[in-house]
Amino acid sequence: MAKSAFLQAVSEDIRLRGYSIRTEHSYLYWIKSFILYHQKKHPQQMGADEVKAFLSWLANQRHVAVNTQKVALNALVFLYHKFLKIELGELGFTHATKQRSLPVVLSVSEVAALLPHLKGMCALIVSLLYGSGLRVSECLRLRVQDIDLEHLSITVRDGKGKKDRQTLLSSSLVTALKQQITRALALQQQDNLRGIGPSLPFALGRKYPSAYRQAGWMFLFPSTSLCAHPLTGGLCRHHLHDSAVRKALQPAVVACGICKKVNCHTFRHSFATHLLQSGYDIRTVQELLGHNDVATTQIYTHVIGQHYAGTVSPLDKLFNPPELKESRCIYGKQEPHCAA
Repeated sequence: MAKSAFLQAVSEDIRLRGYSIRTEHSYLYWIKSFILYHQKKHPQQMGADEVKAFLSWLANQRHVAVNTQKVALNALVFLYHKFLKIELGELGFTHATKQRSLPVVLSVSEVAALLPHLKGMCALIVSLLYGSGLRVSECLRLRVQDIDLEHLSITVRDGKGKKDRQTLLSSSLVTALKQQITRALALQQQDNLRGIGPSLPFALGRKYPSAYRQAGWMFLFPSTSLCAHPLTGGLCRHHLHDSAVRKALQPAVVACGICKKVNCHTFRHSFATHLLQSGYDIRTVQELLGHNDVATTQIYTHVIGQHYAGTVSPLDKLFNPPELKESRCIYGKQEPHCAA
């Protein structure tokens, strides 16, 4: 996609600061939308009032979600504070509003019914999402060196918030992973004969030009086709696109008769919820998920009802009164008597 000289300069500044490709694309989208909203006026000729008007328009006319508005705000804050060196001050714009929603979680029986309807690579990917609590992007970015079959662990590199973490690996997936690694390495060897290999971080590929030949850098789930590297433009093989998993997942959900709204992230929610239901402490689950704040993990206690643990419905008390030491006649039989 062709960029203006201004957007190209913003793009180069984003890359200089080490932001991810996804962040770069997102920021450029919202900066371009901001400029178009104000009739292609240059950002240097605009300021806090125009930013406020744009963000309020997103909330009031576009009715965007809270997080969508936050991303747009982050993009414009980057544009003015870091790129243009212009302070916006207090904006006071209209915030998008959204009530707290609980994550959709599958029961253990629903997961067991769903997985057999998935085949091949997608079945293994979804099993990893559920068995290790991975985000789909984290799973697809896994390389051979990130899988430790001996210690049953997975290393997630450069996850959300640019953090590395380790999570558990199900022993039931060891055989399937060995087969997948074999297939991935065979594909790498074929690519190497043509002088190409898996896409690498630009700085690493420049420092170690032959790293693409090393088995550890091969993607666990490689793409079926070659593409141009987003930074260097060179031919390489990237990982599988997440749309392939989504396309395989939806027919499987329909086939097994699940009426819930299921997507790839549902399995991460289910992983956390089922661990808490099994009695694991919330701090352990927080570490496995990679949450900065335990408050983020606490949402799953609402899913399983731990936030009101010990509370009994008054209807249950009506029809199943607690046993008391002394009782007298009621309903023609016995009447409870307070034993203080």
